[in-house]
Amino acid sequence: MEGKMTKRVRTNQIVKILDIFRQGLRTADEICREYGISRSTLYKWKNKYDGMSVAELNRLKQLEEENRRLKAMYADLSLVHEAFKDAVAKKL
Repeated sequence: MEGKMTKRVRTNQIVKILDIFRQGLRTADEICREYGISRSTLYKWKNKYDGMSVAELNRLKQLEEENRRLKAMYADLSLVHEAFKDAVAKKL
């Protein structure tokens, strides 16, 4: 297997790679070698993104990023809430 990929692949490239794979124009090994990705990455993309357009994939990535930020905000607020509860409990 090849080493870890250092550059990021754009969403339009993912769609293009999956189209090539779906149409059987190249084998998985050829695609992985050409684009510098692992077989596991190719199959993860296939399971997650197959059949999506570039716009749909971009929207999915935006929603995933927004979800990640919201989870982080919730975790921070939860810690602050617990700290306030502890402070109130000590004063009583």
